[in-house]
Amino acid sequence: MMKKLFLILIVGFFLQSCVRENTSTEDLMEMAPENAKLISSGDFIGGPYGNNIGGKAEIYEKDGVYTLAFDKNFSVSNGPDLYVYLSTEQQPNNFISLGKLKSVNGGQVYTFATKPDLDNYKYAVVHCQQYNHLFSYALLQKK
Repeated sequence: MMKKLFLILIVGFFLQSCVRENTSTEDLMEMAPENAKLISSGDFIGGPYGNNIGGKAEIYEKDGVYTLAFDKNFSVSNGPDLYVYLSTEQQPNNFISLGKLKSVNGGQVYTFATKPDLDNYKYAVVHCQQYNHLFSYALLQKK
């Protein structure tokens, strides 16, 4: 009986692991730099752990600086330890980390330290790093 109870508790913990809300819900209303050139874009699609998905991911270049921008319609379900990656595939095994997701709603911008290889890194990804759960991704297509 104790083994069954223990098993139920463990399974319950893992099912709830990326559901707790701890990422900001504030709409930051950030936008891509003015007069920046749109390089690629794609619509967000829900992953196995993402709900309420919406918006676009767009990569811009201005004066040699590259940014990943989520448009004002961006939304994803909340969870702990959510990060933004530019990845070679939907499930981020080979990726560039752009840091923690700033908010689960609205416009936000992430700047690359160097020029990304957009021929190989084609996915913008929202991912729960702690539990390795994919929340959302966008396939970026060149403009």
